[in-house]
Amino acid sequence: MYIIMITPECAPVAKVGGLGDVIQGLSRELGLRGNAVEIILPKYDCMRYDRIWGLCKTYSDLWVPYHDQHIHCDVYFGFVEGLKCFFIESHSDKNFFDRGLYYGHHDDCERFAFFCRAALEFMLKSNKHPDIIHCHDWQTGLVPVLLFDLYASMGMTHQRVCYTLHNLKHQGVNGEHILRQVGLNPADYMNQDRLQDNFNHQAINLMKGGIVYANFVTTVSPRYAEEIKNTDLGCGLQHTLHVHSGKFGGVLNGIDYNVWNPEIDPHIAGRYSVETIDDKYRNKKALRRRLWLRDDFKPVVAVVSRLDHQKGVGLIKHAVQHCLGHGCQFVLLGSSPDPNVNNEFWALKHALNDNPDCHLEISYNEELAHLIYAGADMILVPSAFEPCGLTQMIAMKYGTVPVVRNTGGLADTVFDADYAPRPYHERNGYVFNDLDNPGLESALNRAVGMWNVYPQYFRELMANGMRYDYSWNHPAEHYLNIYNYITE
Repeated sequence: MYIIMITPECAPVAKVGGLGDVIQGLSRELGLRGNAVEIILPKYDCMRYDRIWGLCKTYSDLWVPYHDQHIHCDVYFGFVEGLKCFFIESHSDKNFFDRGLYYGHHDDCERFAFFCRAALEFMLKSNKHPDIIHCHDWQTGLVPVLLFDLYASMGMTHQRVCYTLHNLKHQGVNGEHILRQVGLNPADYMNQDRLQDNFNHQAINLMKGGIVYANFVTTVSPRYAEEIKNTDLGCGLQHTLHVHSGKFGGVLNGIDYNVWNPEIDPHIAGRYSVETIDDKYRNKKALRRRLWLRDDFKPVVAVVSRLDHQKGVGLIKHAVQHCLGHGCQFVLLGSSPDPNVNNEFWALKHALNDNPDCHLEISYNEELAHLIYAGADMILVPSAFEPCGLTQMIAMKYGTVPVVRNTGGLADTVFDADYAPRPYHERNGYVFNDLDNPGLESALNRAVGMWNVYPQYFRELMANGMRYDYSWNHPAEHYLNIYNYITE
């Protein structure tokens, strides 16, 4: 099967969150199963060009319609971790993708609407006819709309679209001028059955367009699929998802065990497996040395996270003080797109600067993340909502016990050591329900208590987590079933 991914991110070259990891892991697994996979991305100026092999211009003079004119583009090709990637570079005074940031500009909807049109125009002009176009998040929501209402009449008739929702917090709500920009007549789309936003009837919703027009819609865990269809986590799209529920389902993300695997990880101090779990503690020592923590008989609790309100920043701040007051060491790696949140954590870092049991790293460092996963005893994920979450799955592979809130993909992957309705060999962490300090404390106290009082049981939890298979093997099988279903 020939599959093209159209996406705003792909790790490690363009990564803001889990979306980038999903593109890399799923594409690699689909390729290993004998499918031809290509990825189309914007050519951002802030990408990690050192992770692209053989980058070269492969298509010149691509003229992309934009309002009543055309914008000139070039397309570059290169390999990213062995994956075939095409990068669209626009030559426009608007500098759509030369901003130094991936997202966060006032004209993001305009930028990614242009990218949708450019990706399809490139496919048309270069005679690419995939069986499946797999689109991701609101940034590519216009692809199925344009494909079926414009490009089908130009000969792109047999492609089918799978559309994956990674996070409904961001939907691409904007004015109808976005439709005129890409060559669509707003009058044809400003109704509730198509792109009109469910609440702001003067606006269009790009994510809604993707849901309405795609042949199949997925999200990144079964629990999140239920939550966004039936609760306010749907952020206004609940009715749309109910209308299209016959083509909607949740497929749990995987993680790439070629990248996240303590048996082969080049970024950690000592490699290990479930059979050699004692070697994990070499990484605990290395982590303490690197972060200037004292070497003491204490558990290390870690957070590796983007610091925004979705991730429970208030609970993370509370957890720092709670852990330090209850005989733990605390390590944090993360930063926030919100300057106010960043400033709060910098202030906390300065206040705790001389504490030998705490290190807050207000940035993101991929290599350090590997060492934290390997060196910590527990990982904390207190999310307000979590579509899937990769952190807890990575942590389990490294024998680091997750302490998580009962939501989304966290609920689909972490099963409480004390209360899960599962046999003991399937329990792998600690779960709390309420998004408040007492809920967080109850789970942390149970985890730390087990570490201190019943170390042999805590080690069984570590081993249980390491034995789970959260690779891309099962999700890729589900996606291939979906692809086959919509092409038949």
